[in-house]
Amino acid sequence: MTLSALTSQPFTRPNRFSPEEWHARVELAACYRLFAHLGWAELIYNHISLRVPDEPGHFLINPFGLHYSEVTASNLVKVDVNGHIVGHSDWPINPAGFTFHGAIHAQRPQAHCVMHVHTTPTLAVCCLEAGLSFTNFYAAQLWGQVAYHDFEGITVRLDEGERILASAGDCPVLLLRNHGPVVIGRDLPHALSLMWLVQRACEVQVASQALGPLRPIPESVLAQCARDSLNFDPRFGAGRDAWAALQRIADRLDPGYRA
Repeated sequence: MTLSALTSQPFTRPNRFSPEEWHARVELAACYRLFAHLGWAELIYNHISLRVPDEPGHFLINPFGLHYSEVTASNLVKVDVNGHIVGHSDWPINPAGFTFHGAIHAQRPQAHCVMHVHTTPTLAVCCLEAGLSFTNFYAAQLWGQVAYHDFEGITVRLDEGERILASAGDCPVLLLRNHGPVVIGRDLPHALSLMWLVQRACEVQVASQALGPLRPIPESVLAQCARDSLNFDPRFGAGRDAWAALQRIADRLDPGYRA
């Protein structure tokens, strides 16, 4: 059986979901599975949220209690910006999942996808006083796009969502100090491309700092790198090609996420 037959035949869209919502659900479920594959999962915690197309104020998030490798298109939970479940769900959501996700989705019209992780290299950099060092190829592409928010504890208080949003400003990357990164994307592929860049920048920084002093990059070169990073430009797909390749990996690993 071909890959296209394998990924389309067994999994049909339930009638309760519009074609647009179902497409978003399939993409988001694939993303959760890929995070698990990449080692970016955190047991049953952390979140990737995605706007529901054509449903203002509604977004999809992972069911609390399932590992990322167990997420499917149909068990994703639809919530409003206040964290209230919309429609039926067999699972609750983690309150920390909508504290700042909801605030970002509600007040940033272009924030269609929000991702948050606790990977070791990204969290290590968030614990550094100086934060991200713009001294490697990956970090250079993030020049002028990174903001910080001071640690306030576990993000379960709704009022912190507003402060996190204020800290982010117009930046697509927010480093929660002592906690972990948040990326804000125009769509899922764009957000995943940003998270990949943050992850690689932090991996290289952690590795290179152990070897000795970091070699600085002139600000003029950093600015040029950020301008030349066309893979994040909507005119060039903003990560759509890379996402398609990753989704093919998800299909080879286990197309059951489409159920």
